[in-house]
Amino acid sequence: MPRKIYLVRHGEIAADGRRRFIGQIDLPLSDAGRKQAARLREELSGLKISGIFCSDLGRSFSTARIIGEKHHLEPVARKDLREINLGAWEGLTFDEVCRKYPVDFKRRGEDIVHYRPPGGESYARCAGRVLTALNDIINSTEGDVLIVGHAGVNRIIICRALGLPLQNLFRITQDYGCLNIIALDAGGFRVVTVNHVFGLFG
Repeated sequence: MPRKIYLVRHGEIAADGRRRFIGQIDLPLSDAGRKQAARLREELSGLKISGIFCSDLGRSFSTARIIGEKHHLEPVARKDLREINLGAWEGLTFDEVCRKYPVDFKRRGEDIVHYRPPGGESYARCAGRVLTALNDIINSTEGDVLIVGHAGVNRIIICRALGLPLQNLFRITQDYGCLNIIALDAGGFRVVTVNHVFGLFG
């Protein structure tokens, strides 16, 4: 029976506005992020969703819980849906990484899929756990489901749905609070919507 996966990126996080490497640091939603989650709750309230799944990081779980209110569903938090682990780079700005780890930063640019920051994981390893989680969710549920992930996690799932190599990860935009829709039937995945953002007004 045809199904849909509603794939959401969590709302905006509370940060200082500087471009940083943020993987598994557990940052909360900002005020704007909570508003984005509330808007998603209203826009998705008419859907029939059988289950809501999310990362166990606070920004993902909070977004999922807000959306789930209208569906009377409590999100199922999964550690395997966490954002990529960036190890020693976690929380550093791009300038700081370039300065402290120039050779590693260059290696990452040369092989974005297999490069692993010190103490972290590669996108290839991250994809292994994320896609295993996706398959488990699909196989253990019926009907349409909602997954609240992270930018990297969602890009991995969309690459899988489109049949694209992971090298194409960063060709896919994932804004805070965006919605992606993936249809699933006997023929496999079909991507219906990517990176749709509902305006907060109007």
